[in-house]
Amino acid sequence: MIDIKLIREDPEIVKENIKKKFQDDKLELVDEVARLDEEVRKAQTQADDLRNQRNTISKEIGTLMAQGKKEEAEDLKKKVGEFADRLKELEETENSHAERIREIMMTIPNIIDEKVPIGKDDSENVEVEKFGDPVVPDFEVPYHTEIMESVNGIDLDAAGKVAGSGFYYLIGDVARLHSAILSYARDFMIDKGFTYCIPPYMIRSNVVTGVMSFKEMDEMMYKIEGEDLYLIGTSEHSMIGKFIESITPEEDLPITMTSYSPCFRKEKGAHGIEERGVYRIHQFEKQEMIVICKPEDSREWFDRLWKNTVELFRSMDIPVRTLECCSGDLADLKVRSIDVEAWSPRQKKYFEVGSCSNLGDAQARRLKIRVQGADKQKYFAHTLNNTVVAPPRMLIAFLENNLQADGTVRIPEVLRPYMGGHEILQG
Repeated sequence: MIDIKLIREDPEIVKENIKKKFQDDKLELVDEVARLDEEVRKAQTQADDLRNQRNTISKEIGTLMAQGKKEEAEDLKKKVGEFADRLKELEETENSHAERIREIMMTIPNIIDEKVPIGKDDSENVEVEKFGDPVVPDFEVPYHTEIMESVNGIDLDAAGKVAGSGFYYLIGDVARLHSAILSYARDFMIDKGFTYCIPPYMIRSNVVTGVMSFKEMDEMMYKIEGEDLYLIGTSEHSMIGKFIESITPEEDLPITMTSYSPCFRKEKGAHGIEERGVYRIHQFEKQEMIVICKPEDSREWFDRLWKNTVELFRSMDIPVRTLECCSGDLADLKVRSIDVEAWSPRQKKYFEVGSCSNLGDAQARRLKIRVQGADKQKYFAHTLNNTVVAPPRMLIAFLENNLQADGTVRIPEVLRPYMGGHEILQG
């Protein structure tokens, strides 16, 4: 959510940003906010004036009563009563307009970074850099579920009977590998100086609307029936929510945390053949990282965060690339976002395994996450988040890139301590 001062002072900046995001249907909302905001401020001025008059007259009434001038005092009391009726009207105007303003402001997109390329959708995202050499082996790479089945590591049929499509049983060494990757990612981030946290897996609606747009909420979140609770789609939601209505001394920034959680997503819509298996699912586990920092530091932290993910994947011998998300692909709260994509030898292309986002002060403004400077002045923090690793999707990249010609899967050295020292997976 942007600062309403920007609409007051330079609405054209807001409108130009909306055009860059190809949301022209929202342009008229800027004018509506400007008009309502002006009416609210007029109502506030009138109300303040009436209150001052009421206070003055109340003193006069007291003086008149003391002088025994009851009739004159009663006339003034009637006038005060008229003030009360008018004040009620003005307060109702203020409240209704303020509610509508907030409703609109929750839908107006954040101001994007100047580095964001302009484009309508993810097809216009821009490749930034490749890390590692993508290799296509001289043997056929099976579909990822076939690799898992070859080592007795997955049962989708049983999961379908128990929970329906979009769920899975991971078994044996594949399940262990899944946990090993998460444990390695946890320790990797701890070594980077991040504080490890296991957060709540459910959050209230005010936190949901504080961390994401209504559109994302509808597309992603599962609601708990009869409760004001939602299952998290990523631990970023509850991790940022941890600081709701907080004031942090400037000297305590940055706050850097890494969190583990299961994640639950609706994943609406039909998906192609390459998104079967464990690619696009309703339940998965994830290691996340979040940063709360001073506004002037968020660009630097943005680069540090996505580089952590690249380093993690390269340590497991997986080639990756980074993509700068274009304006039309950015969620409304985001200032900038870079996707990390892993190489798929089977598909001979890259696919998304993580996303790094700078949200500026949008989440902080919604959740009232503030910082107190040395001068005692308070301002909104900047928030960032990034995927460390999200198996089982990450398992696809791992299995394909570490598959050997004999059907075994090589375990990179960094994971061997978490796999009992084993160097390969085999049936």
